[in-house]
Amino acid sequence: MKAAYSRASPSPRYRRLLEQYHLMHTQGDQRHGLSPENTFPGQSLPPQAPNIRRLIVETQSRTLLDYGCGKGQQYHPFRIVDPEIGEFPDIKSYWGLSEVRCYDPAYAPFSELPTGTFHGVICTDVLEHCPEEDVPWIIGELFAYAERFVYANVACFPARKRLPSGGNAHCTIKPPRWWQDLIVPIAARKPELQYEFRFVDIKAGAARERVLTAPVKS
Repeated sequence: MKAAYSRASPSPRYRRLLEQYHLMHTQGDQRHGLSPENTFPGQSLPPQAPNIRRLIVETQSRTLLDYGCGKGQQYHPFRIVDPEIGEFPDIKSYWGLSEVRCYDPAYAPFSELPTGTFHGVICTDVLEHCPEEDVPWIIGELFAYAERFVYANVACFPARKRLPSGGNAHCTIKPPRWWQDLIVPIAARKPELQYEFRFVDIKAGAARERVLTAPVKS
């Protein structure tokens, strides 16, 4: 894997893919008949919300960066019911946050690179869409933006979606062990952070999840 790429100098493939995703955000997923509004709206986040809330509570976080948020519709009002703690009008309230910053380089309303840091950084259904050669610096950014925790989930299997070019939307399909070997050294640069990465692969037709978390501090 090449290590020369960075935010200032991403790979040529990163630039090409960014153009593909920008096209899908503005024109929709024409292969599946989805309108622009229903293409990458942010629907992958709600199933992860309880796991993220747990980390927010554990770290007493108040601010959060959603890195690769899509269109950000996950933060629009919708009823959330948690049997243990009650009902909420939206995810921000459910999480008890004072600030949520959205960032997605392929969607103009959120494409401006954030400045500063945030208590927590989340990245849901994103990393497998990034070129293998750029994944190290992207994961490095997740940790660089975080003060208290990083949370991400990764699909380790092909996507149903195809890009306008015809390529699979999941361009980096690697087993959980590959991701772990990449993440752990990057995370070690900021040992004060908690982190949780959830990897889903498919074996014999069944989905299986593996979880990578920060070492327990003594």
